Amino acid sequence: MTDTKARSGPLAGVKVLDFSRILSGPYASMVLADLGAEVIKVEPLEKGDETRNFPPFHGKLSHYYIALNRSKRSIALNLKSPEGVQIARDLARQSDIVLENFRPGVMDRLGIGYEILRQDNPRLIYCSITGFGQDSPLGDKPAFDIVAQALSGVMSVNCEPGQAPNKLGVPLGDMAGSIFSLFGLLAALHERNATGKGRHVEVAMLDSLIALQGYLSQIYFVTGQSPQPVGTQHPSIVPYGSFPTSDGHVIVACLTENFWHNFARCLDRQELIEDARFAQYEARLANRDALQQIIHERMSRDTTEYWLQRLSEYDVPNAPILSIGEALEQPHVAARGLLETAHHPTEGDLRLVRGPIRFDGEGPAPASAPSLLGADTQSVLMHALGYDETKIERLRAEGAILSDA
Repeated sequence: MTDTKARSGPLAGVKVLDFSRILSGPYASMVLADLGAEVIKVEPLEKGDETRNFPPFHGKLSHYYIALNRSKRSIALNLKSPEGVQIARDLARQSDIVLENFRPGVMDRLGIGYEILRQDNPRLIYCSITGFGQDSPLGDKPAFDIVAQALSGVMSVNCEPGQAPNKLGVPLGDMAGSIFSLFGLLAALHERNATGKGRHVEVAMLDSLIALQGYLSQIYFVTGQSPQPVGTQHPSIVPYGSFPTSDGHVIVACLTENFWHNFARCLDRQELIEDARFAQYEARLANRDALQQIIHERMSRDTTEYWLQRLSEYDVPNAPILSIGEALEQPHVAARGLLETAHHPTEGDLRLVRGPIRFDGEGPAPASAPSLLGADTQSVLMHALGYDETKIERLRAEGAILSDA
């Protein structure tokens, strides 16, 4: 695939053919693009990736699509036509990675499953992100972020005690699958450098979210009891969480004994350090309610700003609770260069969040704006497959492709 918009970075020259849509696959391919890979996104003819239609919009571009599809090229293929499938196979033959997140069996029925494509290209690394995996009793069940969150157990602890379970505010069910697929893809690329052979990387969203339970699963294994919701507090560390001030809330996180001692002094309650109820981790956990009452009573007398300054003065881990807008506009984000502007030829300037990975102090190369549906079809077919304009026009007329050119 000859790319007129070649990327730079550690994965420069790696070619990705991305059949995925919504979030779990597109986030993974976007990270690959951030790292320098050339990503061609294959979309259905009529509406493209479903997220193109999710409001609100910047011109013709959905906020959702913008967030997950920077630095990719869009081609629109009819994968129910023999010509569309042949184009997909021809592109996969030149690719290093194929990425898809359909239900198990869909890609096989389309004629572009792993067993077919690896015969064309034994070096191909083929990644399937599913909700539950091919051998799960839930395999045919539709999976979305909230479904994975509910089945993983994480929703059960994401609330205040006695309140209804809540989904996480970030779509971690989808993104967990994305993140673990990236681990698998990079490992498979490394292996292929030695063996010359590709792999079928398979990741399930539910598996991934269960893997991210961390210490919560071990609490169950050690005690035989499922962890209960504690809101912003910590299931085994006290004090830790959100505490009320006279005009809001402040986060305090006393993960170590030294921080707890600093916090007691910050509260002007140094005697708490020697109090048998609070002197050790287990004692504080057993007497959580009594300690919380003392802290609430003291901190609620003064403002958030007062406590942020005082907690920092005493070297106690702390933070204000920012809105999304406040978080994006804070000095840290500017200092780290986490925002950038990409120019779209028809929709103008777009503000984007940059990828967080740095190499030798440098972040990802500047992003290109997400493409309109099928905007790159003609370019890809001409430069990657050598099609001439006559053939492209015939394919367009037959309904095999969509091209803006």
